[in-house]
Amino acid sequence: MATVDLSIAQTGNTPRGRKPYYVQNSVNFATAASSKGTALAAADIIQAITVPANTLILHAGFEVTTAHAGTSTDTAFDFGVTGVDADNFVDAFDFDGASVGDYSPQAAAFNPLIVGGTADTIDILLQAMTGTTTAGVVRCYAVLMDIDDIGSIGADEVDRDQLA
Repeated sequence: MATVDLSIAQTGNTPRGRKPYYVQNSVNFATAASSKGTALAAADIIQAITVPANTLILHAGFEVTTAHAGTSTDTAFDFGVTGVDADNFVDAFDFDGASVGDYSPQAAAFNPLIVGGTADTIDILLQAMTGTTTAGVVRCYAVLMDIDDIGSIGADEVDRDQLA
């Protein structure tokens, strides 16, 4: 098993404006194999989206933007937070059987997840693979919301408020 980090840092909230926000990242499996240094294999983890600490993941999934290439006839993906629930968002997506434009179905046991005090990633877990995957691209996306403490928002936050 190998872990390949193709994630990008995500931001999207203002300190006072707590609203859900959308993030995305395209995962290229040719790049993943090149970054790993050997062929991708079952149980490999590809980090797709970085999630900041104290963030609620409301939904996540992916869309196939470039079809699978390679010899595998049984490539299945899970999508979730490894170590918490690796298939929370997508369970056993048939990548080699998918077409461009296909979206991953939501897992039956889906629940929003909280990423606590330490940043984490939403990952693609290569659940099964019987041959090789040499190319293909999925656009991973997530709807996130910052749930960190907003602190005090009273009028005494700056010195000028104390002068009166």
